[in-house]
Amino acid sequence: MEPLYGPIRDYAWGSRSAIAALQGRPVPSDGPEAELWLGAHPGAPAAIERAGARVSLLDVLAAEPERWLGEQGVNRFGTRLPFLLKVLAADAPLSLQVHPDAKQARAGHAADAARPPEQRNYVDPYHKPELLVALSPFEALCGFRDPAESAEALAAFGVPALDPVVAALRSGVSGLRTAVRTLLTWPQEERAGLVAAVVAAPASGPDAELARALAAGYPADPGVLVALLLHHVRMSPGEAIWMPAGNLHAYLRGAGVEIMAASDNVLRGGLTPKRVDVDELLRVLRFEVLAEPVRRARSVAPGVDCWPVPVEDFALHRVTVGDAVPSAELSPVGPRVVLCVAGSVIVDDGSAALTLQRGQAAIGTAAGGPLRIGGAGEAYVASGGLS
Repeated sequence: MEPLYGPIRDYAWGSRSAIAALQGRPVPSDGPEAELWLGAHPGAPAAIERAGARVSLLDVLAAEPERWLGEQGVNRFGTRLPFLLKVLAADAPLSLQVHPDAKQARAGHAADAARPPEQRNYVDPYHKPELLVALSPFEALCGFRDPAESAEALAAFGVPALDPVVAALRSGVSGLRTAVRTLLTWPQEERAGLVAAVVAAPASGPDAELARALAAGYPADPGVLVALLLHHVRMSPGEAIWMPAGNLHAYLRGAGVEIMAASDNVLRGGLTPKRVDVDELLRVLRFEVLAEPVRRARSVAPGVDCWPVPVEDFALHRVTVGDAVPSAELSPVGPRVVLCVAGSVIVDDGSAALTLQRGQAAIGTAAGGPLRIGGAGEAYVASGGLS
């Protein structure tokens, strides 16, 4: 195992405290810090040290792909790290978004090659399923809830213009597409008035509070109303949300460890100044109810928990060691990235042991043996999902 140094993305919605505090730096930070990237994505690759200098993980993998990724990994994913581990820290809502499945990503990326850059939706040919585990209380919108609940939420505002949307939702799941399309294609010149009417309505309750909070940042965005069709979840640390392809979602506030397939394909539907392509979003979106968006950790060994997901690109484990469990062992598949989020842990894959303090990360190759973690702290281990 050797130290891994990840870049921080300074998106405007980021926190000025969460990542800085995790890494033991002064709080508040000089500007927003949204995501710490611990992987080899071309947009912001992490680095390791070679001969006293930091070298991009992209270059390291390219030089020795089978040693780092393993023969099985190279055969399945090529010479790229198939997952990206992040720390995400939001002080404001992210865009209302959806990710394509693998087939859609390949086709979309190929079709986009003939389009001007500003009209492209797919920056790579890969899918982007993602799992986020809360490090702090975390608030998110994820997946469609029962359309009947959404219908009552919109009807409670008493805005006659929304009657067709309410009627579509009352027809059940079959009406979701009509409801979403109607809202996202609302006449541009009428959007501000629609959102203002909803905000001014005497309705009370969580849906009204959410609409008003979102409208404060996006007063002319019908995404404010689409948000009310989704589950609004509040997670405690250790709880997770799993976002497979086609599920509409938006993270609102909080810090979490996020792991995803190494892609940057995002189709946005609102709550953003960035490009929105309603037709493409509707084509990719899955109009189905997400029954249970929140996932809880499953213990797989003393001190080791996981959140199983049905993809081959990644797996995520949490290891907690201390007086009750002095050390823990797991056998991650392929390359592994370890992030310490509390205390201090010692990580050893048989090649070299390394001590990580809170906020520090390490990486090991696919050639490493079982991973033993000791010390007194908590760490997340990202690895391949192949068995």
